[in-house]
Amino acid sequence: MPESFPKEHNPDRIINMHEAKSRLSQLGELAWRGERVVISRSGKPYLELIPYREQKARQPGRFKGKIKIADDFDQPDDDIIDLFEGDE
Repeated sequence: MPESFPKEHNPDRIINMHEAKSRLSQLGELAWRGERVVISRSGKPYLELIPYREQKARQPGRFKGKIKIADDFDQPDDDIIDLFEGDE
């Protein structure tokens, strides 16, 4: 594996650009199944194949009644102000 990949970002498959051109369908299937496929160029990561997934529409208000905000939430807190401003 090229040293240009940080350890925490190691892909399952690293394919050079030339090989990827001839194996795109196969690589796409691997990505669809959840494998991390990275295409390299000159030995360095260049592209990552990720499957397209439909995004569900966001539902506003789904946490209504589940989150409580204190009545004094936006009141200044002298201790916090002192931490930012220091002793003068």
